[in-house]
Amino acid sequence: MKDTGLRASLCYEVSDRDGLDRRDEGIAENLHFVQSFAGGNDEQLKALFGMHAAFTLGDDSLDKIALAVQETGCGTHIHVAEAESDQKYNIEHYGKRVVERLKDHGLINALSILAHGVYLNPKEMMMVSELGAAIVTNPQSNLNNAVGIADVCKMSELGVTVGLGTDAMTVNMLEELRVGLWAQHLKQNNPSAGFMEIASTLVYGNPAIAQKYWGTGHGTITEGAVADFILVDYDPHTPLNADTWLGHLIYGISQARVDATVCRGDILMWDGELLLNLDEAELRAESRALAAALWERF
Repeated sequence: MKDTGLRASLCYEVSDRDGLDRRDEGIAENLHFVQSFAGGNDEQLKALFGMHAAFTLGDDSLDKIALAVQETGCGTHIHVAEAESDQKYNIEHYGKRVVERLKDHGLINALSILAHGVYLNPKEMMMVSELGAAIVTNPQSNLNNAVGIADVCKMSELGVTVGLGTDAMTVNMLEELRVGLWAQHLKQNNPSAGFMEIASTLVYGNPAIAQKYWGTGHGTITEGAVADFILVDYDPHTPLNADTWLGHLIYGISQARVDATVCRGDILMWDGELLLNLDEAELRAESRALAAALWERF
């Protein structure tokens, strides 16, 4: 991230799946990383405390993590009710739904990101809203895994901050935005529903989440704001104005070429060409080698 000049809020995914020794190593790794950025002075990197999911973490693990979160005052990142099985497991083993259990352990706060939320009920959504946390929906991942479609319309209605993610399905946020809209049409059984709710995840929700870590002004184009923006080669065939720009974003700009990327005022890409001192071919080759090694370990 330092080499690319971009920003990232990162964490390590702790779970009980590989045994308690590995769990403890993961907790220590997260704690060390969070403490490394506790001063908040790094303009690029921020830290959250990462967990896999409630169904892969016992109460003892959640208690240990809660102590670290309380000690550092950091936010948390966790998969929440991505599949119905997550809810069923927590109800059967702990007598609580996912959000209720995490809340009781003190693991949801205003800096928290809860990924997916496909099987949250309205009561859980209201808990998330009251705690000031954010839910990040990942439509393509949910469709690919055939787990369902998050009710973004209900989340928005109940005051939840909803952001948009990809869960590594794509690097194109506007592609994710389009799929998210079609998914909401299906979820609501209404081709006219969900437009503003889904559009808001990217253009309003994501900036609101970023501002929790980097401060007011991030994700906005206003006087005095940090210079983070892209330039897109888009010449519209229909009027582009304050009333139509969201429609253009989803139906037109999403299909256009990104010409330039600027972060913190530094031009990282211009006319489609990276201006970074990075060897893309070498990086791809290294990635393939690492992927092959990982596959062999499996």
